[in-house]
Amino acid sequence: MTQTTKTTGQRPFVMGLLEAVPLLGGYIPVAVSFGLIAIQAGFSPWEAVIVSTLIYAGASQFLFVAMVASGAPLWLVVVMTLLINARHLVYGPNLAPYLPRSRWWPWLMHGLTDQIFALAHTRLPQLAPAERLGWFTGAMLLAWASWIGGTALGAIAGGELTARWPLLGEVMPFALPALFLVLLAPRFTSRQWSLTLGSAILGAMVLKMMGFANAAIPLAAICGAILFYLMETNSKTGETQHG
Repeated sequence: MTQTTKTTGQRPFVMGLLEAVPLLGGYIPVAVSFGLIAIQAGFSPWEAVIVSTLIYAGASQFLFVAMVASGAPLWLVVVMTLLINARHLVYGPNLAPYLPRSRWWPWLMHGLTDQIFALAHTRLPQLAPAERLGWFTGAMLLAWASWIGGTALGAIAGGELTARWPLLGEVMPFALPALFLVLLAPRFTSRQWSLTLGSAILGAMVLKMMGFANAAIPLAAICGAILFYLMETNSKTGETQHG
């Protein structure tokens, strides 16, 4: 299935900002939760904000804080953080065909998260090549800023918020996974994507239940990517033979 590109009248940067606004509903609650947990683990508010600014990796940040607080060696902290983020080895090649040449991409990729990837993978093919850099910059910066701001809020006032509204502390961790499912839902319209995503989800659940919690996501993502590639190759081979 091919997607047409078109030039819009709106500035790409502003368009990226506006289209990333729904992400804030998932980012801010989880970032607040991270800020609160970081403080409880002995980090200062500034240290929590620095972690969200420089690492900016969701689940890896929670693992980082827990391992540092438990006195784990630095090399193990680094290895585990990289392992969880191995899914980016799948994200990068999938976005690469839509990225026009620019020296800014290596820096902007710091802002590539699960949700930004899902949004960008849908929107970039629909935009004219000249608009893609501006769109991604706007979307990425808004998501990053909301994560940093949410961390600061959680580090400074998270304890008071959850003390006043206890249910808030129970709900916040589920906001980001729920948002990611919403972004993935449109991909279940084709058989190829449905099988790929379904197998990846099932694989992650099985690995999790087997005790491979930290490796579940990256391994399942790699298996899903391989399955997608095999189905894509088989489909093209079939079209060639019948052509």
